[in-house]
Amino acid sequence: MTITSRTGTHLTVLVMLGVSHLLNDMMQSLIPAAYPILKEAYALDFVQIGMITLTFQIAGALLQPVVGLITDKRPAPYSPVAGMMFTLSGLVCLAFAQSYAMILASVALIGVGSSIFHPEATRMARYAAGSRQGLAQGIFQVGGQAGGALGPVAAALIIVPWGQPSLAAFAVFALLAMLLLGWIGSQQRSISAAFAARRKSQSDGAPAPSHGTRTIAISLIVLTFLMFTKNTYGESFRSFYTFYLIDRFGLSIPASQLMLFVFLLAAAVGVLVGGIVGDRIGRRRIIWISVLGPLPLTLMLPYADLFWTGVLTVMINLVMASAFAAILIYAMDLLPDRIGLIGGLFYGLNFGLGGIAAAILGVLAESYGVQSVYRICAFLPLAGLLIWFLPRIEEPHGT
Repeated sequence: MTITSRTGTHLTVLVMLGVSHLLNDMMQSLIPAAYPILKEAYALDFVQIGMITLTFQIAGALLQPVVGLITDKRPAPYSPVAGMMFTLSGLVCLAFAQSYAMILASVALIGVGSSIFHPEATRMARYAAGSRQGLAQGIFQVGGQAGGALGPVAAALIIVPWGQPSLAAFAVFALLAMLLLGWIGSQQRSISAAFAARRKSQSDGAPAPSHGTRTIAISLIVLTFLMFTKNTYGESFRSFYTFYLIDRFGLSIPASQLMLFVFLLAAAVGVLVGGIVGDRIGRRRIIWISVLGPLPLTLMLPYADLFWTGVLTVMINLVMASAFAAILIYAMDLLPDRIGLIGGLFYGLNFGLGGIAAAILGVLAESYGVQSVYRICAFLPLAGLLIWFLPRIEEPHGT
């Protein structure tokens, strides 16, 4: 039995989806959180660190659109359970990896698990949303962001004191996620039927709005580039922020991990706020605010002291993180019958583009120093000017 609001929003399912997303992304976030330990244990350079991220992100990107396309034609409500099996095996392998090659193989397994998880979970969030699409994606994504924020805390409290083998203990969270996802899968048939009935009643038999090929193409190109710049800036923090704090301010590894946790926690708040506000003022406006808005802050960050680095870090990610829900829903409104494909494509882009960015930033950090990375990335929010070319589409309410 699930709790359903007057807007047709299945709150219980959305909360469980958010929790499962939290568990999935917490296990993913253990990878970059463990970088300082792996770097020291295996004498890795920044290029090799970037390649670990690239391997993980590419593995997580390649399958997602394919899984989404397949499940658009044949829904597979229990596929996220299978994905979680890959994540579990990857974690255990990473805990006992004895070589750089084994590390790469382990993170690839975790990436494959995420590639299977996201498309069908995104579809279920869409079905369970009722008329609150922004809220639904906000709840779903705040789980992922909160899970990502827990990785550095786990590293500081568990992985740093107990070492690489302690990663195996987190496999219990994969088992818990499998139980939750099994229950969510059992609800999909009834909730998808209610979603279809709601759309039909609101359209009064009229055909669903369709957008021209040109509108769709321009929108997807602009959104893809915005995702790339947004994820490049975000990846500079996820993969290199701890090294930046250690290099510039002389912080210890646990202290730098806790600073990274604050950055990621701000993202969790940002995605939820962005989803809720997007329901009120529209996706396009939220994208404007979240992509271009942080520019003055990113320009100040490389020159700030430790206190203001923390403040600016929170403010930047709070604003920037609000973009993803708006981008995803905007794309779903363009192609309303391809929910799995859009979910797989944009979560896949989130992984793949982040991985490419990490590899590029790793080369820059190795060649010019990690502090230079933040001076270069400070200009990335200028990409928000491209939103001018993003077509104004009607944003349907209640679908």
